[in-house]
Amino acid sequence: MRFDVLTIFPEMVLNSAINGVTGRAIKNGLVQLSVWNPREYTSDKHKSVDDRPYGGGPGMVMKYQPLKDALEGAKRSTGAESVKVVYLSPQGKPITQQLLNENAELDQLILVAGRYEGLDERFISSECQEEWSLGDFVISGGELAALVVVDAISRLLPGVLGDEDSAQQDSHMHGLLDCPHYTRPEVIADKQVPDVLLGGNHKEIEQWRLKQSLGSTWLKRPDLLLGKELTAIEQSLLEEFKIELKYKKVQ
Repeated sequence: MRFDVLTIFPEMVLNSAINGVTGRAIKNGLVQLSVWNPREYTSDKHKSVDDRPYGGGPGMVMKYQPLKDALEGAKRSTGAESVKVVYLSPQGKPITQQLLNENAELDQLILVAGRYEGLDERFISSECQEEWSLGDFVISGGELAALVVVDAISRLLPGVLGDEDSAQQDSHMHGLLDCPHYTRPEVIADKQVPDVLLGGNHKEIEQWRLKQSLGSTWLKRPDLLLGKELTAIEQSLLEEFKIELKYKKVQ
């Protein structure tokens, strides 16, 4: 898959992307990442990419033409068939696991990282298919959001993770939070690894993990369960979790 990021801080994206899962994916040729600096598409000696907003007010607004020309450069650089242009902004739809899953099949995803007070609205309305947001808060630019998207989608692609089942077991992949995980040593500060994980019965372990996942979601993010229709088995496991939790509290 090919990612292109429009940003006035290309080093910020490239220097971060070379690390971890994304860096390995790029090195192994499973993911391509290119950056496009609108400053390189300006015609004035100051390489201006922003100007004062019409109507007055604080801050500056990124100009249409440098963004448009940088975007055209990104599009021309590849013959990708399925391409989407996304503006990363606080006004966008929340980035969810489902949204990422739906876009992991694209050939090319072009991410526009805004700065200042934002972009000229005419660029957004004419060139961007969607707007995405990390959440209901504001950061200084879209570069961090772009890195999040690149990392989160890259891990969904075949061959990127060492274990093909890893991504499928992540939190939110099936509308639930992940279950607790343990590693050696077996006992830490009088707290022992649950017996079921030591017994070697894979069916019991799978059931325990599902129960903990349901319980964790119920405790930490009950809103996720409101839109999820539980099976009879899942409902039974969640009830078991609640009973066990209540028993622990009275001990």
